[in-house]
Amino acid sequence: MAGTDLDGIIRKLAKQQHKSLTAAVKAGRDRYLALAGKAKDAAAKQRYRQMARHAMEEGTAATRRLQMSADNAADSYARAMRKATEAAMTPKAAPAKPAAKPKAEGKDVASKAKSDKVKPDKAKSGKAKA
Repeated sequence: MAGTDLDGIIRKLAKQQHKSLTAAVKAGRDRYLALAGKAKDAAAKQRYRQMARHAMEEGTAATRRLQMSADNAADSYARAMRKATEAAMTPKAAPAKPAAKPKAEGKDVASKAKSDKVKPDKAKSGKAKA
């Protein structure tokens, strides 16, 4: 198992889950059909048959979504591994250093705005010293 790819394992597990979920859906449908067979009146039979039909449709949709999700995960993993192997095979150039950010002078904008406020001068306020 160590030599196998994970995408194959994902697909295999999804196939097993798909089979067991399909079997559970069919069992639910069969239960409703059995109830329809035991029903006394035609309205109850029709209602149970409709429930069986809906259970089958919803279950089939759920299995389809599960299968699609597993396929997407397996494809994504395979694509990521392909990219990783391609990146490992190509020689890398020297990585360029990112440009250094200029350091902010002094304080941040909010504290700078507070410090820009002018304090009232005692001479201007009308209380000059005599």
